[in-house]
Amino acid sequence: MKLTNGQTILFTGDSITDCGRERPLGEGLGLGDGYVTQVNALLEACYPQRRIRVLNTGIGGNRVTDLEVRWQADILDYQPDWLSIMIGIIDVWRQFDGANRPDQVDIARYESTYRRLLEQTRPQLSGGLILMSPFFIEANRADPMRAMMDEYSEVVAKLASEFDAIFVDVQGAYDHYLTHRPTQSLCGDRLHPNQSGHMLMARAFLTAVQFKWHVKALR
Repeated sequence: MKLTNGQTILFTGDSITDCGRERPLGEGLGLGDGYVTQVNALLEACYPQRRIRVLNTGIGGNRVTDLEVRWQADILDYQPDWLSIMIGIIDVWRQFDGANRPDQVDIARYESTYRRLLEQTRPQLSGGLILMSPFFIEANRADPMRAMMDEYSEVVAKLASEFDAIFVDVQGAYDHYLTHRPTQSLCGDRLHPNQSGHMLMARAFLTAVQFKWHVKALR
């Protein structure tokens, strides 16, 4: 597995990462009730010999421009070895929520801001970057919001390649699930997943960092 003993991994993003985590920093029992807690629990259960510190600085409603404002205090100051970012859902959603906002984060601004943050951060990480795709829990790829979300996800995949980051295809994990079950089994608004939806994210994340799911992980 990519995460090694003694390392710190920090998760940041919007409400999907936040999930009620403690302020100013989510850690231990204060990681929230979403995928970050599930990742932490599985790491502790399956790799008890590795002490990996898990932190959460996600904030509900954040776009990539909001992350930029708080980047130093909420990310760099904690000096993580690994940084996991999932951002973009609100950047897209606000373009569909009916509000005429002058500060919309279109795809060009999204990419340039995201790249600026990665350029600043990548050299400071002894482990690396993990970039998680934004998602929309909707099987119809022609749906306007789903189509736009896919474009933002493509930006994240491109940036992951550019910055030698691990890419987590969260949308792909949901798409596989949706070939068998409906959106309503995961959430009511196509954005905020239930615990099963968060477990899909946790599994996708852990698979991407080469987590071993069989019993030998205990060795």
